Amino acid sequence: MNDYLNPGNGSFQEHLDRKIYVDKTGLIKYTNECITYKDKFLCVSRPRRFGKSHAADMLTAYYGRGCDSHTQFNGLEISKDDTYEEYINKYNVVHCIMTQLLSNGMRIEEGLADFKANLIDELTSIYPDITFNGNNLIKMFKAVYDKTMVQFVFIFDEWDCVFRERKEDTEGQKSYLDFLRDLLKDQQYVALAYMTGILPIRKYGTHSALNMFKEISMTGADPVQEYMGFTEDEVKKLCDEHGKSFKGIKSWYNGYTIDGVAIYNPYAVYNAVLSNLPPKGYWTATETYEALNVYIRTNTYGVQDVLSELLEGKSVKVDIGSFSNDMVTFESRDDVLTLLIHLGYLSYNSKTKKVKIPNREIKEQFKISLKNIGLGAYDEIKLQSEAILEATLKGDAETVAKRVQRVHRMRSSKLEYNKELSLKTAIQFAYIAAENHYNAFLELSAGDGFADVGYVPINSKNPNYPPMIVELKVDKSAEGAIEQALDKEYFDFLHSYHGDVVVVGINYDEDTKQHTCEIKRVKV
Repeated sequence: MNDYLNPGNGSFQEHLDRKIYVDKTGLIKYTNECITYKDKFLCVSRPRRFGKSHAADMLTAYYGRGCDSHTQFNGLEISKDDTYEEYINKYNVVHCIMTQLLSNGMRIEEGLADFKANLIDELTSIYPDITFNGNNLIKMFKAVYDKTMVQFVFIFDEWDCVFRERKEDTEGQKSYLDFLRDLLKDQQYVALAYMTGILPIRKYGTHSALNMFKEISMTGADPVQEYMGFTEDEVKKLCDEHGKSFKGIKSWYNGYTIDGVAIYNPYAVYNAVLSNLPPKGYWTATETYEALNVYIRTNTYGVQDVLSELLEGKSVKVDIGSFSNDMVTFESRDDVLTLLIHLGYLSYNSKTKKVKIPNREIKEQFKISLKNIGLGAYDEIKLQSEAILEATLKGDAETVAKRVQRVHRMRSSKLEYNKELSLKTAIQFAYIAAENHYNAFLELSAGDGFADVGYVPINSKNPNYPPMIVELKVDKSAEGAIEQALDKEYFDFLHSYHGDVVVVGINYDEDTKQHTCEIKRVKV
């Protein structure tokens, strides 16, 4: 059996043999409508354990040549559709779980080379009568199609792994995107390309190398939402069949709504229905929460303040448009929250453009995460922050220094206290109150340097809240921080703004652990 080319229907049979099988073959009706047309490129992004791999295995079994899958699909939803016989087992299928490219610690380029070599071997093995000129993979696909007139269905599961597991390898990521583009775009041998992942298509600026793909994600407009996760009717049926309280299941696992359809995490529901125990965090128990914790712990762009609102049951407005679809490029609070949507930690309403914590399972994990990073004094920090903002705008540097020092002590352990990141995090906490009036930017690009934290007014016409720049120093001087901000023209980021800018210089002395502050208003 081949690893990639026409691997058979064994993996799908494993899904059919589980204690619970929910028929999702209606998805095939949709993909059949897309085959060979311009919208034959589909990228479906869902959090972990939302049925992505099941869908990939199902499509592989249905389309793939070299096996007869009628016994698996007869009686299922797709068998009642007019297109059922037209496409079943009619295509060469290339199915790859893309994490295999990074196995054994391989670099992205090494993984791609290994993948190409294996596919070349499988093509020459399956088609020994075709003469291939060289080992150019794309030319080999073309030769097979020209000779047999059989098109290929490409199914790439976890397509985004290189952006999650090789976050810093930007050159390798570009090579990967170029490979996929050259392999798939404008190629007659492609009947369908179906990719699954957690993240949508990676963007560089506003463009993507894979701009031919239709993206189906957790953030809206989704023609297949009922096939990616359990619907409420399906959950009710499972509860009836297994003697479980639907009310209890709903209170724990409901909350994801896509285009008005309530979607439940299949993994959590599956385990809850089969367990003799009360509902609990089955899905969250499988996750490391490393990605979640890092953004909470460092309070990137004031995320902790937002989470406090979300934990109170509030919804928060989010602009998802600027997110670059990776796990390292963040320019605003909205980018971080958008990532949490795709990871499944937040639910997004495309009509109101707001996020909320979807259910009790996730809420419990948020509480644990916040507790573990020491937010017991969070309410006091918020009070301190309000006083710090007021003192900053009044130019009361002495009060700012004292209260920032208090927040720093509250937020940092003895081991972390002297680290620069700890000080930056403390500053972000110290100015949490500013989030009501400003957009905060960490290491804001400005002039020929970087301001440590920049605060741009949400309402630029409100004279009570002018732009602020906070520059941090360690073992130097607050005056020096002010001078650096002025020398490096940190005001360039304000573009056409004319008026007062509040420049705050804060210095921390590692030996005395004392904070000093200078505040200066300048006109730009």
